[in-house]
Amino acid sequence: MNEARAKRADARRNEASLLDAAAAVFVASGVDAPVRDIAAKAGVGMGTIYRHFPTRADLIIAVYRHQIEACAVAGPALLATSPSPHAALGRWIEQFVDFLVTKHGLAAVLQSDETGFEALHTYFLDRLLPVCAALLAAAAESGEIRADVQAYELLRGVGNLCIGAENDERYDPRRLVSLLVAGLKRAA
Repeated sequence: MNEARAKRADARRNEASLLDAAAAVFVASGVDAPVRDIAAKAGVGMGTIYRHFPTRADLIIAVYRHQIEACAVAGPALLATSPSPHAALGRWIEQFVDFLVTKHGLAAVLQSDETGFEALHTYFLDRLLPVCAALLAAAAESGEIRADVQAYELLRGVGNLCIGAENDERYDPRRLVSLLVAGLKRAA
């Protein structure tokens, strides 16, 4: 039984490494990058990728879900290790921005399958809204930020600030988002 668990844990680590490699290749070369580039980045054979993800759409969806999950688990970890709840919120929002900015191209491909896209968008909201809400609540309870900010509004605002970043090298959404997060602070 322990051997089976070890294999499952090892398989999960391998899949996570593969998804990280695919995400990096997608960011660098777009979602149409050759599977051989992903295999090379992950250090696996192409057969391994196809065994886990029979179609490109399967791989794209898995990468998107993997990135959502990484963002979701980061919230509580940052809250536990940051010097303040506002600092945790700021760091989490930075990670969220990185996710939004680097996923360009993924959403466009996924929108061609409206049902799959809707399910993934629902997963996105179900996983990330509660994390953002918890970070906002902790920062509000500590008196660092105003208490009337809703998680959906903040995520939507951050998302809107990230639109078009990949098409304009003069535009830095991270800077504007940091101003937004700084603006949440209560006046001393």
